[in-house]
Amino acid sequence: MRGAVLGAAFAATAWSGAIAGQWAAPRGEVIFPDKTRVSVEIARAPAERERGLMFRERMGPEEGMIFLFEEAGSHPFWMKNTLIPLDMIWLDPGRKIVHIAHSVPPCKADPCPTYPHEGQALYVVEVNAGFAKKHAVKVGDVLEFKGLEKKE
Repeated sequence: MRGAVLGAAFAATAWSGAIAGQWAAPRGEVIFPDKTRVSVEIARAPAERERGLMFRERMGPEEGMIFLFEEAGSHPFWMKNTLIPLDMIWLDPGRKIVHIAHSVPPCKADPCPTYPHEGQALYVVEVNAGFAKKHAVKVGDVLEFKGLEKKE
């Protein structure tokens, strides 16, 4: 549980001092039902998922991060050391949205709350707060991925 919460919670921001346009390697693309393309940093390894978007001061309107887990399951997130509000979108193995946490605020003091989700998730996409409403993203939508093939 601790690893899942850490991966989800830290999934909120990246390196200290990172700025919009400065990407962790590698990156890919998530395409939403309205055809909006979001360039995402890929958090595949446990350390990358734990770091997430920590300390990020800003992010472009069509930028985000995707967290890739080894197995579908419960992957709650938190916003510790996350400086910007986010929408968190959990997807099942078929890339169907199973839950959305809208406009999650940064955590200002410990203990930080965790944000659980419905259903079994294999992926979590984080985008700027308000993105899901602006683009009419809803539970049941299926997203498309580009450049996220698993490492062999």
